Amino acid sequence: MRLLVAALESELVAFPVELEGFDRLVTGPGKLQAAYALTRALDAAPYDEVVVVGTAGAIDPLLSASVYEIDGAIQHDVTDIDGIVGQHVSLPPRVDLERDGVTIATGDHFVDDAEAVEVIRPLGAGLVDMETYAYIWVAQQFGVPIRVLKAVSDRAQDGAITDWHATVAACSRKLRDRIRADYGV
Repeated sequence: MRLLVAALESELVAFPVELEGFDRLVTGPGKLQAAYALTRALDAAPYDEVVVVGTAGAIDPLLSASVYEIDGAIQHDVTDIDGIVGQHVSLPPRVDLERDGVTIATGDHFVDDAEAVEVIRPLGAGLVDMETYAYIWVAQQFGVPIRVLKAVSDRAQDGAITDWHATVAACSRKLRDRIRADYGV
């Protein structure tokens, strides 16, 4: 059995409530809610794979409005004791999935301004979201394989939240099509 995970119900609007071979988990937004909900789910039942779907802002101007496989995650909203942005005091600076894909920068706020993008982009990510680092870290602690698919909903610039609201349903349809193609359900 696989676990289909999304931060928000709206990211799953195109998915049937019952999807053969998958349980479903909506965690809520942000790293803490993501870590808590996924930890509870993985502690309660054995899963063969965690499959995360959701939206992300594109901070790499070369990324189109498509669905991307995530190859790893960093945190853009942490600073270590030496003041180095992107370095956590006790967590690894990057969690890897050993897949070909795009790196995502996770933080506990919705990125929607050009100045924030200019700070995050040099950290090496092409996308931003609010949960992926936590999902990957938790799944790895449980030894459960994890796959993350993200649909670009906005450009993480001024007005991005308006763009997100306008595109989340279309992103969900793209993600549903990808799951159908990759898993045959």
